[in-house]
Amino acid sequence: MSSDSPSRPAPIDPRGPRFAATVTSVLLLLGTFFALLSAASPLGATAAARAADPGFIVLAIAAALFVWGVASPSTAPWGVLFRTLVRPRLAPPVDLEDPRPPRFAQLVGLVVVSTGLVLHLAGVPWALPIAGGLAFAAAFLNAAFGVCLGCLLYLGLARVGALRPRGGLA
Repeated sequence: MSSDSPSRPAPIDPRGPRFAATVTSVLLLLGTFFALLSAASPLGATAAARAADPGFIVLAIAAALFVWGVASPSTAPWGVLFRTLVRPRLAPPVDLEDPRPPRFAQLVGLVVVSTGLVLHLAGVPWALPIAGGLAFAAAFLNAAFGVCLGCLLYLGLARVGALRPRGGLA
């Protein structure tokens, strides 16, 4: 924590969220692939049958990991894996970043994937692969190019006053 703003969270290594986005994008791609395979399933399928769909199961796991990342980022599996196995093998980071935008991005991912899960259970065709594909695209942009759409959304909302982060933006 900085001395000029006691409520600002401790900065993080920006490579951690990018590593998490890489693993998350693989999981989301797998879930989207399975969801696409079953998107042509009969419209009369029961909610239980839709919940047993492999795409639903994989994307539900992704949603649970998003919840974990939002609720307790210090214990989330990808962060722990990065801190224990990856970061010790890397040079120290050049810059550190505010952890709030990546945490918000996790929340956005949770909302997108959860919306697809709920709509899929309700029987909305193509909802699951579309939601999975959108979440995958965002995670892949972060993993491959360092462009965090959820982080940009956070910063934009904070600038227009829709979010009031404690300790200021930066």
